[in-house]
Formats: sequence, structure tokens, C-alpha cells
Amino acid sequence: MQNKITVEALNAWFGAKHVLKNINLCFQENRITAIIGPSGCGKSTFIRCLNRMHEVVPHAKISGTVLVDGRDIYENGTDPVDIRRCIGMVFQKPNPFPTMSIYDNVAAGLKLNGVKDKRILDKAVEESLKKAALWDEVKNDLNKSGVSLSGGQQQRLCIARALAVEPRIILFDEPCSALDPISTSKIEDLMIDLKEKYTLVIVTHNMQQAARVSDFTAFFLMGEMIEFGDTKQIFKNPKEKSTEDYITGRFG
Repeated sequence: MQNKITVEALNAWFGAKHVLKNINLCFQENRITAIIGPSGCGKSTFIRCLNRMHEVVPHAKISGTVLVDGRDIYENGTDPVDIRRCIGMVFQKPNPFPTMSIYDNVAAGLKLNGVKDKRILDKAVEESLKKAALWDEVKNDLNKSGVSLSGGQQQRLCIARALAVEPRIILFDEPCSALDPISTSKIEDLMIDLKEKYTLVIVTHNMQQAARVSDFTAFFLMGEMIEFGDTKQIFKNPKEKSTEDYITGRFG
């Protein structure tokens, strides 16, 4: 299986605080990789380094290499906006644009990229909402505000918005932490469907969720990657005691 993302000797700082320490990790194409670990261990910072969002924080910096399809996304001359276009991100709290309709929320990225043809926009909006398993629920209400939807629907709307610009990779930062169990189940089913076309990375505090949806799991602790492997192996037979302690709830 081909590696979609290769991370080599990645370090990250917030000012003088060293938050990621020499991370080496590969992500396989069309697979879901879960990043688990206690709060403050660097999980969210790590995935923000994968699409160059870390650098927008004042006094933040990184060192190391992040290769996507063999290309270093941090090499000189690379436009961070282009990187974020091909590596989409879905955040912990659903964040539809409050002044925009459902339609305009999905079409926003395309319009920013200069797409004006309504036929192209209409097709992209419908296809993206279908991929996000939301079309049947909203197809007659596309002019309603995006924030009029339920929390779970808003999160799927945000996923549709990310899909509309045709990314290759989608990063999920605790996408279900604010959702009820039924909405969570829909998002998890959606992620499993999406991996047929996309490479997915998910940060989660929910051990059961990581076990249900991911193919591979990485355990982070105090800014370091302690263990990485097949999800079944990590949960059934971890090699490191700290991994076992975290998964079994002895700490974290």
C-alpha cells in the first residue's frame, strides 16, 4: 500500500514550548489513521502541521519534513493555501458560515477559487452533499441558513464544504466530541465510506471510536509518538506499557 503522507523528524513549538518532538510517521493512502492520547499531548498540533495551519498561530514554528505524494509541503515557494485546498480539515465544533445558506456554505471554497459557472457550482454542491450523506435531508432547503441545521447535520455540512474543493486528504480534529451518539454513528459511517476515495486522519479521545473506524492508530504522549501500528494490534496487544495503560484507562 502506498504512503500518502510521510512525516520525518517533525518538531513543533509554540514560542519556547516544544510541543512535538521528532515525530516520524507514515499514512497509507485510502486508509483511516487515528491519533490518540491524553489532552495536551500534541495530537491537534500534529495534524495542523499536516496542512500548514500550525504556522498561522503567532510565534509557532516547526522543523522537519512533511511529504504529501512525495512533495515537501514546507519547501520554499509552496503556497500554504494550495496545501490547505488539497488537505481539508474538519474541526471539533461544527463551524458553518453563519451568514450563508447551506448551498453557499458548500460552494464557498469553489467561489474563492474563481468558479462562477452556476452549473458547475450546482453539480459540485449536490455531489458534495451526497458524499457527506446530507443531500436527502437538505435538498429542498438549500437556501436556508447553514446554522439552522442540527449539530450533526452542521458537521456533515462542514465535511461537504471540505469535499467540494476536491481534496486528497481530510483531517478530522475530534469531529464527534460535540455530537450525540446517533450523529456520531452517522459521521463514523461516513468516514468509512470516504476512505474509498480519500486518505483520512482523525484525532479522537474516544477509544471505541478509534477502534471502530481506523485502520491504523498512533499513540501520542507528552509530545512524542510512543507507538504506531495496526489498530487491532494496538488495542489488543500494545507493545508499550504506557499505550496499554492509556487504552485501559489507567491514566489519561
